[in-house]
Amino acid sequence: MNLDKLKRWAAALKQNIFALYLASRDPLTPILAKSVIVLTIGYALSPIDLIPDFIPVIGYLDDLLLLPGGIWLAIRLIPARVWQGCKARAETESFTLPKSRGAAVVVALLWLLLCAWVFYWWLAT
Repeated sequence: MNLDKLKRWAAALKQNIFALYLASRDPLTPILAKSVIVLTIGYALSPIDLIPDFIPVIGYLDDLLLLPGGIWLAIRLIPARVWQGCKARAETESFTLPKSRGAAVVVALLWLLLCAWVFYWWLAT
């Protein structure tokens, strides 16, 4: 994969995240789709990854699999007419992605729960 192709993929990813944000605010979007959108956007905007990037290979796999997978699932759950309108709007409007402190707290809590579980398991054995 060359650098230009990677840049186009990243730009499309950012645009899809913005389109998902717009779809989450549309009243015709089902609740299940909105839930998946909130989780996906929250993860995308979180400054803390589920698997930290400093872990070789695996650290980037979550970004390469979870985020596109969440976007794919959310798009499938959104009605086609709503998605087309939001995607067209995302292409014309500019949007800078803010950092989400709430999502960072959720990811940090997940890590804390995982550490507590491992510690409990270690004590039990």
